[in-house]
Amino acid sequence: MKQLLLIRHAKSNWNDPSLADFDRPLNDRGKKDAPEMAKRLSDKKIKINAFVSSPAKRARQTCKHFAKKFEFKKKDIVLEPRLYEAGDDSFYNVVEDLKNKWDSVAIVSHNPGISSFANSLTGTKIDDMPTCSVFAIKIDTKKWKDFRTAKKEFWFFDYPKIETN
Repeated sequence: MKQLLLIRHAKSNWNDPSLADFDRPLNDRGKKDAPEMAKRLSDKKIKINAFVSSPAKRARQTCKHFAKKFEFKKKDIVLEPRLYEAGDDSFYNVVEDLKNKWDSVAIVSHNPGISSFANSLTGTKIDDMPTCSVFAIKIDTKKWKDFRTAKKEFWFFDYPKIETN
């Protein structure tokens, strides 16, 4: 049995129009939401064997918050260029290339691709993955290369809630 956690990057900063999309950092809300969601995931007592992230700045920054909470070093984060502007096929290919020794993997990427991919996996559908949300599934397989055809089961979906006072 394998576990896959799909994490959409936290809220990014649009204040500098001269920055390329790839180079946009997290904004203040993103810097607050990422550690909060990392703590929620940690509170579930899930053991994560690997963090795989899009190399875009906002995804890397989000991933660092999660990795830190799970006591991973920054150098242990796998940066995967195929996750930037990824469609379903790219996600499937990235997952099928994961190391079999990893039973639980967190992937950090972007919309619209991550929402589309999440919706292709199980009967559980979401309209849109909000920033810093986590969509998790369990996969009945021993080898990631069999991911595409393996039986998948929805596990949970969580995202930061905006509190209104």
